[in-house]
Amino acid sequence: MADYESIIRLLTSGVPDNIQRLVDETHPADVLEAVQEECDGNYTYLLALPDDFLADVIDEAEDDDKYEILKVMDPDRTRSVLNRMSVDEIADLIQELEEDNKDAVITSLLRGRTKTDVTKLLKYEEDTAGGIMTTQFIAIYASNTVMRALNYLKTEVDAETSYYMYVVDKEDYTLRGVVSLRDLVMQPFDTPIEEIMNTKVISVNASDDQEDVADTFRKYGYPALPVVDDNGKMIGIVTVDDVIEVLNEEFTEDIHHMGGINKEEKIDGTVMESVKSRLPWLVVNLITALLASSVIARFDGTIEKIVALSAVMTIISGMGGNAGTQSLTMVVRALSLDEIDKENAIKILLKELGAGLINGVVIGALVAVIALFYNFNPWFGLIAAVAMILNMLCAALAGFLVPILLEKLQVDPAIASSVFVTTVTDCMGFFFFLGLATIAMPLLK
Repeated sequence: MADYESIIRLLTSGVPDNIQRLVDETHPADVLEAVQEECDGNYTYLLALPDDFLADVIDEAEDDDKYEILKVMDPDRTRSVLNRMSVDEIADLIQELEEDNKDAVITSLLRGRTKTDVTKLLKYEEDTAGGIMTTQFIAIYASNTVMRALNYLKTEVDAETSYYMYVVDKEDYTLRGVVSLRDLVMQPFDTPIEEIMNTKVISVNASDDQEDVADTFRKYGYPALPVVDDNGKMIGIVTVDDVIEVLNEEFTEDIHHMGGINKEEKIDGTVMESVKSRLPWLVVNLITALLASSVIARFDGTIEKIVALSAVMTIISGMGGNAGTQSLTMVVRALSLDEIDKENAIKILLKELGAGLINGVVIGALVAVIALFYNFNPWFGLIAAVAMILNMLCAALAGFLVPILLEKLQVDPAIASSVFVTTVTDCMGFFFFLGLATIAMPLLK
C-alpha cells in the first residue's frame, strides 16, 4: 500500500524536484487516493502536478470526482489537461453533462484530434462497445515491413496499448489481422507484416452491448479487442480496464436491483435521493405483502382454534423465501452469463427441484421437532414438515421459472424476480401449512 503521508508531503513541498520525484515514482491512482484520504478531497493540492500527470490522475477518478477536480482549475488549465486525457474518459465525462452543455464543452475546451475523436465516440450509446471503446490504437498496413512498423510504433505515444498492432486495408481501413509486439521483435526487419499477422482476429461490433463485450473478454482472455463497424472497418479498441469498469457497473446494478434500489443511488447520497430510489419498491413489496396477508385471513378461524399455528407458519414462509432466493441467485447469474439454454434448461430445473426436495426433507424434519415445542402433538409436527417440503419445492420452482419468464418478457430478472419469488413462497407457505391444518383439524385438537 502506498504511503499517503509521503505523497502529500512531496505534493505540498513546493519543490520542483520533489514534484518530479512524485511523478516518476508514484502511480496516478495512489496520488488521487492520497488526496482523497489525507486532504478530505481538497483537489487544489493536485494543481502542483504537471498537466500530463494531472491528466492521468483525472483518468483514474470517478466521473463525479473528475468534475470536482476540473472545477478547481482555471479555463486555460482545464483546456490543457482535458486535451491530454484519454479520449474515452473525456467522452464518458461529457456524456454525463446536460445536452445543452455538451456542445459548449466540445467547442470551447477540446481541440485537434482530441476533439475529433471525442465527437466520434459521442455518437455511440454509452452501454455499447462503441460507447466504451477508445480511438487511440495502432493500425498498420499489411504491405509494411517489420522495420517500418517498429519505427511507426515509436511515434504513436498516445495509443491506449502498444502490445498489439492491428492490420488494416489502406483504402477502407477494413480489419485484416493483428500482430503482437512479440511477433515483431522476433522477426527479421525486412519481413512483410502480411507474412506474420494473425488473420483469425476476434473483434466486436460497435453496436454490441457492453455485457456481450465483457463476455467476449471473459471467453478469450485478451487484454484488448478491436471494434469494427457494420462494414468491418476498424474504428477503435476496447481494453480490459474498460471491461473491468463495465463488470463493476453491471454487478453493482444487479445487486441494487435485487435489493429494490435504483442503480444510481450512492452510499454518500442525500436522504431524498435514497427515498426516491427505495420507496417505489417498498410500495410494490407492500402490495405483495397484502397478498400473503389475504391468504392468512382466509384461515383466521383455524388460527383462532390453534394459536401455535401463527408461530410456526412464519418459519415455513421465511425458510421458503430463503430457499427461493438461493435458486433465484443461481439462475439470474446463469442467465447473465448465457449458461442456460433450451438444451440444459430441463436438467437445471430438475436439479433445483431435487435440491429443494432434499433440503425440504431435512429442514422439514427440524421444523417438525420445533413445532412440537409449540404444540405437543405429533400430527402438528407432521403437518409442519409436509408444508415445509412443499414450500421448498415451490421455492425452487419459482426461483427457476420467475427470472426466465421475466427475461422472455424483456424485463431485467435482477430487478423484479426477488419480489415475485418472495410472494410465491409466502403465499404458498401459508396456504400449505394452514390448509393442511384446516383439513387435519380433528387430529390437532
